[in-house]
Amino acid sequence: MDKMTWRNIDPLSLDETIDEGKEEKDVEKRSASVWEHQELAQIPIKVLRGHTDAVTSCHFCFDDTKVLTSSHDKTAILWDTETGAALLVFERGHLSGISECAVIPDKKRLITASWDKTLNAWDLETGKIIWTAPQAGLLTSCSVSEDGKYVVSSCDPESAICLTSADTGERLFHIKDHHKSTITRCRFDPQSQHVASVSVDRTIKLWDLVSTKTTLSINSTHTNVVSNCCFTANGRYLCTASWDKTLQLWDVQTGTFRSHGGLTLSKGHDGSVSSCTFSMDGSVLVSGAYDRTVAVWNMETLCKTLELKGHADWVTDVAISADKKWVASASKDTTVRLWNIENSEEIPAVIETRKAQGMGYHILQCEECGKAFSISRLENSDLVTKCVFCRLKTETRSHLQPPPLSSSVLSIEDRNQIPSSTSSSVV
Repeated sequence: MDKMTWRNIDPLSLDETIDEGKEEKDVEKRSASVWEHQELAQIPIKVLRGHTDAVTSCHFCFDDTKVLTSSHDKTAILWDTETGAALLVFERGHLSGISECAVIPDKKRLITASWDKTLNAWDLETGKIIWTAPQAGLLTSCSVSEDGKYVVSSCDPESAICLTSADTGERLFHIKDHHKSTITRCRFDPQSQHVASVSVDRTIKLWDLVSTKTTLSINSTHTNVVSNCCFTANGRYLCTASWDKTLQLWDVQTGTFRSHGGLTLSKGHDGSVSSCTFSMDGSVLVSGAYDRTVAVWNMETLCKTLELKGHADWVTDVAISADKKWVASASKDTTVRLWNIENSEEIPAVIETRKAQGMGYHILQCEECGKAFSISRLENSDLVTKCVFCRLKTETRSHLQPPPLSSSVLSIEDRNQIPSSTSSSVV
């Protein structure tokens, strides 16, 4: 098993085999590239090598001291974040690629979902399989409830979600035809009360564990496959990623999307967006895409503040540490990258970008058209509720309306009361 390679060079360079002897000769060349891609080249990265096929998912766990990954090579690996060493390889448990993995920290268990139609639970200390739960089809996704009691998985071709006991592997619920097409991702909300699922059919659904019914179904405004979703820690917002190259934010608690739709985040990627995740405090959103990049978003301004380049193939999944110092990205290029963004705000190009984006402005959602707009922080956001275009339309409509009859036209009765002398003098 190959160990981590630490690199503090231009992350725009592709990940080819590193020639240790050549590194010293290339110092000058790399220094030149620092100036060419200054905002990126100053970000230290760790490249974890060990998988032999596309890496499908990545997660920080155990207080960010470990990283857990899964792959189409039928294995999952537990890595040490500090050293990058592969601590444990979970293998010989699946006959086909692993589509996703999840961890139950309190129980020290790993869950893997595979295309071989099985869901496995592993002991994180011994690497042994605790239970195997056969499913009705190939598994496309899995998620563990925050309380560690349940595992939800999605399977194809039934477009179903299945709820399983995390302790025993016993099947509790199986909802067939939950979507009209393949479910790409399923996620528990942080309160362990609902399961969100997104699909090739471009819909978003929330399934309630108490009522065992679908309590919310959204026909999204995405124009292509909805590939992924994630919740904020308070469960209020759900973010969806799509092959239409955008992300959308949905307030699933207040339901404002019913009148205005989701809030779209665009211009972040040039390719299909594959993955998304919020930081613990909800202030940062990270997304990955098939354009081989990772984007870091400021949720106050709803703007992309950082773009991380370096993967040689699709980015399939992303994660962010609880302290927001590290971003992890999994890729079809068989590697996992750990990006240290702790000091990214001190990079000159990033400073300029944030100045341009945050020169004292708030980002709000227009109550009429639902689109995002900015106002000065000096303005009262309680009073300004519409974007400038909707405000102009309102003003235009008011100007075009004729004034009240009483203020501009005299009634017949009033005209009769005008003295005749006045009338003649007018003539």
